[in-house]
Amino acid sequence: MPTTPTLQDRQDIADLMTGWIHRDQARWDRLRDLFHPGARIEITWFEGPAADFVDASARMASTGLRTKHLITAPYVTFSADGTRAVAETNAVIVVENGSLGLGCNGHNRFIDRVERRDGVWRIADRKSVYDFATFTFPAGVTDVDDKVVAKYPSEYGALAYLLDQSGFPVERTFATQGSELERQIKDSAFAWLSAEAGA
Repeated sequence: MPTTPTLQDRQDIADLMTGWIHRDQARWDRLRDLFHPGARIEITWFEGPAADFVDASARMASTGLRTKHLITAPYVTFSADGTRAVAETNAVIVVENGSLGLGCNGHNRFIDRVERRDGVWRIADRKSVYDFATFTFPAGVTDVDDKVVAKYPSEYGALAYLLDQSGFPVERTFATQGSELERQIKDSAFAWLSAEAGA
């Protein structure tokens, strides 16, 4: 039966998006609670179950790589029955590796499939589209290998280079603004949105 989304539904979904602060603050149990069981995530350095992503994030936090995510309010589209939603959320990924004297600011958009199960909204699938990225130099300008940076799309080349140099290689091409991969991600998400719950 169709249900009109409420302000509380929108707030609950917005809280899931801004809940990414738990990753930056190493609150791993609270980060895990953002996802439904079986949820998946695909970003530059990780593809797989969200539960494994949380564990991998904890391992990353034990290295010299520090991250901070600045998250905006999401643009949310609901399914006709009000049990599913697709959220598109602008974010800025601020990353720094002190031992390298190198950092970057990466601008992306999360495309999330969000589902209400037993009255609770959580993320069922998260993918990222990368818009652009720039290097930062926290301790003064340091050398960057242009040939390595050039292996990646310019929209996330700085981020991929920093991840690679920190031991977290980016092993395939990811969606960038206006790319065919972005179109496929959105088409698939909205097809899921229009499908019957449980499909």
